[in-house]
Amino acid sequence: MPQERPTCTPVARTDPKLLAVARGDEPCDLVIDNARIVNVATREIVPGRLGVFAGRIAIVSLDAAASINAKEHLDLDGAFLAPGLIDAHMHVESTMLPPSRFARLALPHGTTAAVFDPHEIANVLGPAGIRWIAADAANVPFCALWALSSCVPSAPLETSGAAIDAHDLARLFDEPALQGRIVALAEMMNYPGVVFADKDVLAKVTLGLQRAIVDGHAPQLVGQPLNAYVAAGISSDHECTTLAEAREKLRQGMHIHIREGSAARNLEALAPLITPDTASRISFCTDDRHPKDLRDDGHIDNVVRKAIAMGVDPILALACGSLHTADHYRQPDLGMIAPGRLANMIVFDDITAPVPRLTFVDGAIVAREGHATFEPPPLAHWPHSPVRLPAHFDETALRIAGADGTIRVIGMHADQLVTDALERPACVCDGHLVADASRDLLKLAVIERHRGTGNIGLGFVEGFRFKGGAIASTVGHDAHNLAVVGDNDRDMVVAARALAEAGGGQCVVSGGDVKALLPLPIAGLMSDQSPEVVIEQQDTLLRAAHALGCPHHDPFMPLSFLPLPVIPHLKLSDLGLVDVDQFKVVPLTV
Repeated sequence: MPQERPTCTPVARTDPKLLAVARGDEPCDLVIDNARIVNVATREIVPGRLGVFAGRIAIVSLDAAASINAKEHLDLDGAFLAPGLIDAHMHVESTMLPPSRFARLALPHGTTAAVFDPHEIANVLGPAGIRWIAADAANVPFCALWALSSCVPSAPLETSGAAIDAHDLARLFDEPALQGRIVALAEMMNYPGVVFADKDVLAKVTLGLQRAIVDGHAPQLVGQPLNAYVAAGISSDHECTTLAEAREKLRQGMHIHIREGSAARNLEALAPLITPDTASRISFCTDDRHPKDLRDDGHIDNVVRKAIAMGVDPILALACGSLHTADHYRQPDLGMIAPGRLANMIVFDDITAPVPRLTFVDGAIVAREGHATFEPPPLAHWPHSPVRLPAHFDETALRIAGADGTIRVIGMHADQLVTDALERPACVCDGHLVADASRDLLKLAVIERHRGTGNIGLGFVEGFRFKGGAIASTVGHDAHNLAVVGDNDRDMVVAARALAEAGGGQCVVSGGDVKALLPLPIAGLMSDQSPEVVIEQQDTLLRAAHALGCPHHDPFMPLSFLPLPVIPHLKLSDLGLVDVDQFKVVPLTV
């Protein structure tokens, strides 16, 4: 049988030994026989055999009778062989695992590469965080590609732990350890800055265009502003939520990443966009994926299966999960079963519902029957990031003075990042605005945790539908301050203190007691434990949230996006209530 793990760095495509093997003058390392090869370029399935040498595909033969000399043979007995899957845009920190641990969950699902935007850890730790997470990814058999974070912070409407300017980005583009792995300037979220020609924003865009490409992030941007955004060189978008929006962006020349993650699920709305005429401009991404969903439901393979079930041609769906992403990011070594490409491949038995049973990276098996065949090395020391609460933090810090009237309320959607800007009658008690769980009106606080500024943004939210407690998280896109939502101040304070003591994480509190805690000591975003331990802790956490009456599968995912001031319509940062459409802080009272 083939090796269970890679043993060498793949040879160059111009290596004379590779070409000798491709000519048939030298033996392959491995020959895969009796395969049904999925050609995602010509959109056909052809029976054939394949030869691998030194991490690359050397021979693709459609002649079953042809003799190929090899050291090892693998007979697939008619199973399908397709290129390894690629996530077009992902924040690996959302799995609450460093890349080396994420790979153990993703590879069994056929994901052999991903374009990581590390702006979560960058907002907490700056360039040092990017360097650490990239170094961790290099320790496992997985193709980690990097899009350098363009918006740290995401906007001048929040306080992050770090800031990255064009000078910092230039140094990262030239970082020796990242050479050959940087494929883009990541999602340009400050689309008003692009549209209205902000000097500092355009300096970053110019740098990205000089070094690679620039990915976009422009929810609901259409019409003339979209013209300006695209004219500046932004080439993709993963924030489309309606078919009309996606069609307009596609017609304007953008590459569309259809997102289907744990928080935002846009595939159902956008699947009709995938046709033989348009598919080459469409990729799949998850953006944010929680570890339990990753383990149980899958990754890009899950998106492929869902697309097929919605009527998308299976080969087109597989191409959106592989070749189209490789082409967009100018990666000719990836995305296809063809001579010279890296031997990153998946094997499955049903083209109408592909479930990988073997995953190859660089020609070696790295996952078999749902399990990774390797163990990552121990985690290296990570940069320190304490969780700082305001001095003398207690219930008085969360009080909101007010009287009867109308207030602005965030309308949360469990499966979308977009929120509603609602107006509701205030609930007043002893001269203060308070939560009213009977109306699903809960208090929301965003506490600055990086610099000890003492900033606390206070507001109200509809949609969580629980009572008798609070939930809190230091995962709060993109500045990752501490967000806590609850129906009483006491439990909200207990929750915030519990996360400060843990060095970051997520928790559920009721009756003054911590019912569940998931520690995330790495930047308040990731765990130092194994995926199995993290998933067990997350299960306990979600059960505790559901015990409060919350009906959502994972309320921590939408909670994590309520502080993000670049996605419409109403959000809350540590600086206050943000009207994203106006791009400014607005009063709580209407």
